[in-house]
Amino acid sequence: MRGKFIIAFSVLCGLAIGARAQYVVKNATELNQLKELPQEIVHVTHTGPVVFTGEYLYYAIQCFNVQTRRASKISTVAYVALVDQGGELVFEHKLRLVRGMSSGDYFVPTTLTTGTYKLVGYTQWMKNSGLEQIFQDDIAIINPYRVDDLDGEAPEDTINQSISVAADSSTVGLQFEKMKFGTREKVSLQLRNYKAALGAGSYSVWVKKKEEIPFNQRKRSLAIVSKYTEADRRIPQGIGDKLFLPEQRGELLHGRVTDDTGNPLTDQKVILSFPGPEFLLKFATTDREGNFYSYIREDYTQDEVILQAENEGNVTIQLKTPEAISFEGMKFSQISLEEGLKNVIRERSVHNQIENQFFEIKPDSILLSDPHDPFDGGLPEEVILDEFTRFPTFEETLVELLNNAGYRRGDTGGFYIRIAQDFETFDEPFNNFPALVLIDGVYIPDHGTIKNFDARRIESIKLIRDQFQMANQSYQGMMLVSTFDGDYAEQLSAKNTFTEALYRSRPVKNYFSQDYSDDRYSRVPDYRNILYWKPQIEVEEPSLDLHFYTSDLTGIFEVYLDGFTSFGKPISLRYEIEVSSQDP
Repeated sequence: MRGKFIIAFSVLCGLAIGARAQYVVKNATELNQLKELPQEIVHVTHTGPVVFTGEYLYYAIQCFNVQTRRASKISTVAYVALVDQGGELVFEHKLRLVRGMSSGDYFVPTTLTTGTYKLVGYTQWMKNSGLEQIFQDDIAIINPYRVDDLDGEAPEDTINQSISVAADSSTVGLQFEKMKFGTREKVSLQLRNYKAALGAGSYSVWVKKKEEIPFNQRKRSLAIVSKYTEADRRIPQGIGDKLFLPEQRGELLHGRVTDDTGNPLTDQKVILSFPGPEFLLKFATTDREGNFYSYIREDYTQDEVILQAENEGNVTIQLKTPEAISFEGMKFSQISLEEGLKNVIRERSVHNQIENQFFEIKPDSILLSDPHDPFDGGLPEEVILDEFTRFPTFEETLVELLNNAGYRRGDTGGFYIRIAQDFETFDEPFNNFPALVLIDGVYIPDHGTIKNFDARRIESIKLIRDQFQMANQSYQGMMLVSTFDGDYAEQLSAKNTFTEALYRSRPVKNYFSQDYSDDRYSRVPDYRNILYWKPQIEVEEPSLDLHFYTSDLTGIFEVYLDGFTSFGKPISLRYEIEVSSQDP
């Protein structure tokens, strides 16, 4: 078959690993297939454990195959969440994994009370092994306006003791030109790889003022060693048990189609449209229980999806969310704040307020993902309607302006849009097939319904004259109609069409790095508590130059390196530098 095949169709039958969000194991054959897939664990590096409201908690996550102890190739999506002592989620971030890694951040709002929380990390596959499998670490959040109830003496087991680092600095290390600096001074250092391929890997590096609030130390990458011995190597489920399947080929969307009496519809085709300029189109088919599933490999930009069913009767389509993991039984550390810490808390709170006042001139930037090309490299023919005489309706516009597209009457009496084939790719069987038609990225199943669409709203029409095949159906060409406002989805009221909100993955950011090489920021206060944060530094060469600038804060700052070699070996290092108000 000549032509392009650009639209994914999820055929869901039997036991398709990763196809279902949850699956009931039917027999021993299925169970053995599932148990062949190794379990996973994750490690979350973060800038805690003590965080004030008005500050950011930064984190990086790495996912590992429990059996090989290398970066996992099983899950492509991971989750990082913060849980309060009532077992409720404060936040849950969805993260797309690239080579088993991702990163994110959370701005701690003033609505949170002072106390201890749990930072957790997991994949859907890990949820099968319960709470013991997921990453857990203590986070203490200090709300300076709500600390009176925690006055007291700090428990001995939560004192923030200094760490002596003996974490194999012979593999990689940090080298400084000096260890004492003035305020707003440039700090240059090298990340050294002493073991060539054995030291290559991915590491997080950050610099933070030494914590004055006594609390537990954060979990370092070295903690994963004991986790390997405790974690499940395979899923524990048996025949008849319900389980989560991994998101192996992208984010997994799961929904259900029922008729007007609530009964499930079998073998019902469902179209999922992700509207916008970089639109996505997915197809799925329901199973015996009316469930459908679709992978989303691409990084979509919209917060909603349009669900459509090609059915003459009235149907209901709903997206389902995977069952949440239970945090019942999770143990929390405690924090007590002594009277003498009130000045420390007050001063840090004032510094945070000043920093937040100037946030707009110190912004982070979102790294753009690789753009999704809905035409898969094809060059569409484009007609800009304002360059021609306009006509009232969409049908008239096709007749008068587009030589290669127009309405035809089908064998059943309905109307469809036909796009003429390109001579170079002409294929006789496709000659009378309908086109794939979208408005603002929304799939149009019945072309006849848009014959009288107000053409004054249309900005452009793009055509691809190649052949397409999706969901076992062939199409001759693709037509994308773009309106001026791009809001066709908002006004959509077609039969058996439903709009559902989406829980998008977090964007990857390039974090702001202060620069005093010129005087742009000379009059801007600088009370940064975290001087530097690089969540993922890929190390392959013998050395890598890094630098950052100190702030107006003085005292001891801790420099951390935490991560894993490409062979899965954990590396965790800590150094101290001193910043004083006078040049040393």
